[in-house]
Amino acid sequence: MSMTSIYWLTNVCLESGYRYENGRIAGTDTEICHLLIEDGKIAQIVSADTTLDSELPKQDAKKLLLLPAFRDMHIHIDKTYYGGPWKACSPPVNIFTRLKEEETLLTELLPTARERAEAMLGLLLKNGTTHVRSHCNIDPYIGLKNLEATLQAFETYSGKLSGEIVAFPQHGLLRSNVVEMAREALRMGATSMGGVDPASVDQNIEKSLNTIMELAVEADADVDVHIHDPGHLGIFTFKRLAALTEEAGWQGRVTVSHALGLADVPVELQSEVAELFAQLGIAITSTVPINRATIPIPLLKQKGVSVSLGDDSITDHWSPFGQGDSLERVGRLAERFRWSDERSLAQALSFITGGKLPLSAEGARVWPAVGDEASAVLVHASCSAEAVARRAERQAVLYRGIVVSGSL
Repeated sequence: MSMTSIYWLTNVCLESGYRYENGRIAGTDTEICHLLIEDGKIAQIVSADTTLDSELPKQDAKKLLLLPAFRDMHIHIDKTYYGGPWKACSPPVNIFTRLKEEETLLTELLPTARERAEAMLGLLLKNGTTHVRSHCNIDPYIGLKNLEATLQAFETYSGKLSGEIVAFPQHGLLRSNVVEMAREALRMGATSMGGVDPASVDQNIEKSLNTIMELAVEADADVDVHIHDPGHLGIFTFKRLAALTEEAGWQGRVTVSHALGLADVPVELQSEVAELFAQLGIAITSTVPINRATIPIPLLKQKGVSVSLGDDSITDHWSPFGQGDSLERVGRLAERFRWSDERSLAQALSFITGGKLPLSAEGARVWPAVGDEASAVLVHASCSAEAVARRAERQAVLYRGIVVSGSL
């Protein structure tokens, strides 16, 4: 449903602080408030005890808990079976068998690429995600056609969510000779330059990373590189990327997706890379895999590295799994690292909200505040901790003040 540019969202449940018993957090306190939404932002926050002497429209939140809207920072909406007939994938041998499949599969899927991308955006939105970073294939088999479909899908959802597109050379930037195609993708509307395993796929770490950075600097684009390479090979690649980031002055504009090598090395080396990434503002996005060792996310957070989560593949030729649900993903993260107390569960929410949290670690309310963008999710939960642990039902999703999914 749409709303006018100014209205009151009434009877909203907001977290107000932690409740202590015997010196320990025993729960989260909340209060019911009215929020004035104006031009997509929160203009006022008043207690529900306040009588609203106003002729402005009112929308009743029915005492549901308000959380910051979610962000899926790593997904591939351009190649999926979602929205079409069910199909499990063939057993994998290695990445190259998957790439061989794509040589014909991508062409077969192309006629419905836009339709399926839109279906996936609808799924993400329903589950509370209002910002999506999608990696989009740039390859010799479909050229820029998937990018066109992805741009069209985002245009369909304009006004309901925001998006970024990574020009992603799935078959290797050098291996598949798509440098010029990637350059054109950045001209067409891709906002980041991607890459995949400069060592094992491109088989030339220096040339691959240098080319990625050159394309990014030329287009004034961010960088987001898939690096699955394990152990010390992955670590070496991270360090070379860090050096090029500093050389280019691209601090705060580079992301490593997956960063699986961090799970394979001693904690001293993990700490060294984490400190380097924090210093240069290099972020990491993880899918919290459960089929291999998980990267040390608590350590990364402690060292000041920005870590976000994403769904990656959803029911496609890479994997039949995936729910398009950021809250499910952060719940998995909490389970993996045994974050079971009230504060840890609540703080975990930051991995899917771009760092926004209702309460600080000390228990002070920090969100929402007057002036914040009114992008949020109303959920059936008593607090953030319960929402994460129980993957709470979403009732309605707001994007810049407009209810874009669900209903009140």
